[in-house]
Amino acid sequence: MGLFFVGMLFFSTHVTAQDLVYTPKNPAFGGNTFNYQWMLSSANAQNTYEAPRDESDPFGRLDRNPVNDFAESLNRQILSRLSRELVSNQFGEEGLEEGQYTLGDYQIDIGNSDEGIDISIIDLKTGATTNVSVPYF
Repeated sequence: MGLFFVGMLFFSTHVTAQDLVYTPKNPAFGGNTFNYQWMLSSANAQNTYEAPRDESDPFGRLDRNPVNDFAESLNRQILSRLSRELVSNQFGEEGLEEGQYTLGDYQIDIGNSDEGIDISIIDLKTGATTNVSVPYF
């Protein structure tokens, strides 16, 4: 039996082999570009994940109220103008006087002290208070 295998080795002089060539399927790695649509639709069909909605994200909500947006914008503009007047008052130009101001949902108390201008901003909805002191130079 062993003689048979040795004989086969001598008689089989012509042996051929084929080169193995790897061809990727994904077009991102050099595969055929026509596979792209098939791979994308297959991946989308398998994808069951949905990102959670973040309600605090102002750009992701579709249920925004234009009237509330307008009121918020108006409050921001008034507060911005108030802060500009405070800064101009600090630098010697005519500006805001001492007193109490109510702007939308905010109450702003302005007073002078020995160190500078004291500002208290009170949110009337939540009761949160912010104190700002602008020192004299």
